[in-house]
Amino acid sequence: MKDGFLKVAAATPRIRVADCAYNTARVIELMGEAMDAGVSLCVFPELVLTGYTCGDLFLQEALLRAAEDGLTRILEHSARSPMVIAVGLPIQVDNALYNCAAICCRGQLLGLVPKQNIPNYSEFYEARHFTSGAGMVTRTVTLCGQQVPLGVDLLFRCRTMPSLVIGCEICEDLWVPAPPSGQLAEAGATVIVNLSASDELIGKAAYRRQLVTGQSARLACGYLYADAGLGESTQDLVFAGHNLICENGTMLAESERFTTGLITTELDLGRIAHERRRMNTFGQSQTHMTDIYFDLPLRETQLTRVFAQTPFVPADQSDLAARCEEILHLQAVGLATRLRHTRAKSAVIGLSGGLDSTLALIVTVHAFDLLGWPRSNIQTVTMPCFGTTRRTKSNAEQLAEAYGTSLRCVDIKAAVTQHFADIGHDPDTLDVTFENAQARQRTYILMDIANKMGGLVIGTGDLSELALGWATYNGDHMSMYGVNASIPKTLVRYLTSFEASRAPDGLREILLDVLGTPVSPELLPPKDGEISQKTEELVGPYELHDFFLYYMLRFGYPPRKLYRIACRAFEGVHSRATVKKWLVTFIRRFFAQQFKRSCLPDGPKVGTVTLSPRGDWRMPSDAVSEVWLKEAENLE
Repeated sequence: MKDGFLKVAAATPRIRVADCAYNTARVIELMGEAMDAGVSLCVFPELVLTGYTCGDLFLQEALLRAAEDGLTRILEHSARSPMVIAVGLPIQVDNALYNCAAICCRGQLLGLVPKQNIPNYSEFYEARHFTSGAGMVTRTVTLCGQQVPLGVDLLFRCRTMPSLVIGCEICEDLWVPAPPSGQLAEAGATVIVNLSASDELIGKAAYRRQLVTGQSARLACGYLYADAGLGESTQDLVFAGHNLICENGTMLAESERFTTGLITTELDLGRIAHERRRMNTFGQSQTHMTDIYFDLPLRETQLTRVFAQTPFVPADQSDLAARCEEILHLQAVGLATRLRHTRAKSAVIGLSGGLDSTLALIVTVHAFDLLGWPRSNIQTVTMPCFGTTRRTKSNAEQLAEAYGTSLRCVDIKAAVTQHFADIGHDPDTLDVTFENAQARQRTYILMDIANKMGGLVIGTGDLSELALGWATYNGDHMSMYGVNASIPKTLVRYLTSFEASRAPDGLREILLDVLGTPVSPELLPPKDGEISQKTEELVGPYELHDFFLYYMLRFGYPPRKLYRIACRAFEGVHSRATVKKWLVTFIRRFFAQQFKRSCLPDGPKVGTVTLSPRGDWRMPSDAVSEVWLKEAENLE
């Protein structure tokens, strides 16, 4: 439960219809497995203690007594288990029979939640036996020797982990137009448990999967779906035990169908809380809810869920090409719209032969193709100076030719040397003045060429550089439209690689060589003709910085949590000391360099994380980083 992670499980035991003693034993076995796995919340299927397919046997008093006896045994076993358990059984109250979820914790029966939507169509005949709990006023009943609330408005709140608030619905409740989980989530439930007995039909698994992931996305919650399976009667139906655990629209764990046992993973309650904090349309329900409190011991949660090393890049490789195409199209449409609106006649790009300017050229070419404009109206400009290598200059020239753009070479060495003389700078002093003078000279030239040609200067800097402030203020930091403004360095690589994969021979080889070139601003003299100034040796690996950026901005992770998941994601790639070193660097630079982001040029947003000062990231330039740095520097 540390760092907001909660170990959870959805469980499907093999059962026997109407054999409550046998079913109870199987539930207790899986409770033991869940405990051994460190689970804090375990959900079982609908009516699991009796079986869902009992039919008119539900009206038999003997079955109801046996189910209560089974629940008593489960409560006794749960007394030794620091775990919340949700288990399904029929409950008789006065003259009505309810299909209920019993929520248990450490020997205590916390509450009973009745099913509200009782299906009575197609293969379902539940109304023959069960009464709906819809509209029920919460009341206290006696079950298993305990006084317990029975109602549909119950929220189960953990005192020791306030971000854990459990709401419950049962099977059909999810399939109706307005599921009860909506009001439960608005009232504070961060985790919804669904005890289900959903029979299997052709195509139903895909729809079930879509339904559960979609509901977890709409409600910004964790959703645990436990389904009845083997052992249910196959007289007319087959049950597959299709268990699902989702979080904020992401499938974290899914069982194989027609199997039994547990699926486990960790919910990230901190991520859920952050998502809700930032969504001011996530309203507060006015419906009265009954809060029921319980305690769980705080303990270390062993992580098993996967954190991708490149969270900006689709994990599903089969989806990568389509995603790259979509991103390039978004960038191109943004630029095409701006070019048309400003009545520009051309686009001007400083083409260095490096990765970022190559992507900017690719996007600009796509934009001109969308507009039906000749590519020759794209003015690419190479501006060699003290750090330019033959490799990058050659690649820039070949790219311009391969794409059919106009190319101009403006050697800036003489102009920069004169500028050094004007400001009294020793050209042998290779300091920040030496570097930034070149970057500003290049921007100055691009702006004037654009003015002369009636065009726009297309920015090349990417999101990673903006996060680190790795740009010269009013140099490469500035443009008239920044097409890469929300593209992190790790994604720049994939987009360029995608373009190479579909490029004709000749162009493909150039793009691949660009991808193989070390990332560098090329502002310091080369050594033996090779790039001497390698960015990642100076500011750290971009894969780490992009990882920190994504999880800090998108989900509000604090340094301790960033460090923990980064160590897990990059185990065997970067040492813990390396992760800590660059995390501290990231925090320092991110705060110190906000002043550069406060005056960024326009650029298209293409993903959920961006640093535009007009929309997604509003931060004062003099914000202090001490809270974050202190936590990061004290990591072990």
